[in-house]
Amino acid sequence: MRNPTISPNILDVVGQTPLIALSRLTAGCRSRVFAKLESANPGLSVKDRPALQLLRDAERQGRLKPGMTVIERTSGNMGTGLALACLHLGYKLVVLMSAGNSVERRQIIQALGGKVILVPQVNGTPGQVTGDDLKAVERETIRLMNEMGAYRADQFHNPSCVRAHERGTGREIWRQCRGRVDAFVSVAGSAGTFVGVSRYLKRHNPKVKCYAVEPTNAALLSGRRKKPGRHRLQGVGYMEIPPLWEPELADGFISVGDREATTMARLLARKEGILAGYTTGANVAAALRLARSSKRPINVVTIITDSGLKYLSTDLYPDSATSL
Repeated sequence: MRNPTISPNILDVVGQTPLIALSRLTAGCRSRVFAKLESANPGLSVKDRPALQLLRDAERQGRLKPGMTVIERTSGNMGTGLALACLHLGYKLVVLMSAGNSVERRQIIQALGGKVILVPQVNGTPGQVTGDDLKAVERETIRLMNEMGAYRADQFHNPSCVRAHERGTGREIWRQCRGRVDAFVSVAGSAGTFVGVSRYLKRHNPKVKCYAVEPTNAALLSGRRKKPGRHRLQGVGYMEIPPLWEPELADGFISVGDREATTMARLLARKEGILAGYTTGANVAAALRLARSSKRPINVVTIITDSGLKYLSTDLYPDSATSL
């Protein structure tokens, strides 16, 4: 019998993340906001779950075999999750990233043994990856995949990503809240988290309202923007409909701008002690807006998508230390 206090390896602790009540940020509000701490995963993000799920599914299906190389385009978090999984499952990993993503993301992947190839930005500003930048990464990913005969994780099309959050994240949220969930709020980058969690919650209670969060300058899903705009939220808002997107699951859309997302990420750290990134700032800002606008007390759940440690090279947490 396995000792319940000792995990055989790091993959064994992916998932079962805490759900935190944001009591300080909701002070004076009748509604409550709960944050699923996905940064508590070993790879520090929500992408650890689908990374492990899609590799195990591919093995079972015979599409991923010993000796093969795994390849993927990523903004960083999926790359980290894949690096952890490939390390323990015995595969080489090559990830392609836009040079516009924060440097910590590629450093973490490399530290875990993954090979990172940076694709120059098309017309972008560092820290603001556009749809055109993503297309450039996609072209290079396809070229290398064919050249190497590698297995592509393909997070934007792979149904395993939805399955991971439906069976894992959504189930955990429901149990942790004991079924008392009124609303779920989350960004939809590849859409795996939003679709998977929403599916589970609505299956158990069709009255649960699910709201997709979008950058104000790239609100394509809601139809508010037709042309791409720059924003700081990494991993989302590339001005293309995610192939995994299921529009019938969205009861509404909440757009959040860079300033609001940045301010909220900093408040989250200062008030709740949760260090997170721009995208999490947008999630929490949207969840608080929904909670405060409700005419009756409701329970709102959102996602802490990744750790603020991945943004220390950006201006999200400026260094204000003074010397003696």
